[in-house]
Amino acid sequence: MSFVKFHVVVCLCIFALPAFAGVTVSSPGNGSTSASPVHFVATGSSACSKGVAAVGIYSAPNALAYKVNGSKLDTYLKMNAGSYNVFVQEWDNCGHSTGTPISLTVSASSGRTFKDLQKGKGWTGYALLPPSFGICSSCTSAGPKLKWSWTPGIGSPSMDGISTKTVYGAGTVQWGDVLWNNHLIGDFSSQGLPDYAKTLVPSLHKFTYDVYFWVSKASVSQGMEFDINQFFGGKGYIWGHECRIAGGHEWDTWSNQGRHWVPSGIPCNPISNAWNHLILQVQRTSDGKLLFHSITLNGKTAVLDRYDSPDSRNWYGVTVNYQIDGNSAGTPYTVYLDKLNFTVQ
Repeated sequence: MSFVKFHVVVCLCIFALPAFAGVTVSSPGNGSTSASPVHFVATGSSACSKGVAAVGIYSAPNALAYKVNGSKLDTYLKMNAGSYNVFVQEWDNCGHSTGTPISLTVSASSGRTFKDLQKGKGWTGYALLPPSFGICSSCTSAGPKLKWSWTPGIGSPSMDGISTKTVYGAGTVQWGDVLWNNHLIGDFSSQGLPDYAKTLVPSLHKFTYDVYFWVSKASVSQGMEFDINQFFGGKGYIWGHECRIAGGHEWDTWSNQGRHWVPSGIPCNPISNAWNHLILQVQRTSDGKLLFHSITLNGKTAVLDRYDSPDSRNWYGVTVNYQIDGNSAGTPYTVYLDKLNFTVQ
């Protein structure tokens, strides 16, 4: 009788061991459909007293697509459209391994779009003052050097009841500029995408900045600026676009290494007291160049296809900028933003 009891106890111990080992996959869900890049989040556990050594993703049998040391995995994986039987595996420090199978469909994707950014969080305003036009660390939106404001949730003028009112309020300094910046991916992400594994930002190559703006009196604006920025690997890719209004009614683009504006010859004539629709399309090429592809304003598309080289930057992420510039008299004016959508691919 005692012999039987002994075997019962031993069997219970043997069947209990697997409960201490495994991989919990919180993203993507089993049987789900995702766009590329696919966000994988998983945690490995083990009965090994020395813990989990690594966690990895097999996109197909014997095809290890990604592996990271430690028990936690959080990464974005570029995958072609199709159906996959993915296996997320953990290896422990005792020589054992286990994993979790995931059935996954990757859809053909045109990228990810951050919609209506003008109404969302993450926007920070700064004063840029001459002669260097660096950020004024002592300035506040109340002035006196330069005043500005950012007010979301405006019903009129608006295309959908959620426009944002931006004001250049002038001040004691002439030629001042007001810059608003939003960190979308990477460091200080406003969208919940910190990209700790540093895999998402380098995977992105195409960007589209799509916005409607309503300017009260365009002629008093020295210029309006719309920028797309990507930083990784010690390099900065800044696709700066400036519509010079009082400054000459022409689009300029930014020279990253020269750090100056390059005239394009393309006219920029936004309409006062009306909605203007702007679409900027840019790329980071396979050989690491910036491509300023096209500017579309109020339905008229101009193709630039100007190439530029990145400069050195010690930062990580994808950000967007919006800026309004003052004229020599510092004349106040107002610009409303609506349907600000930003697409990454």
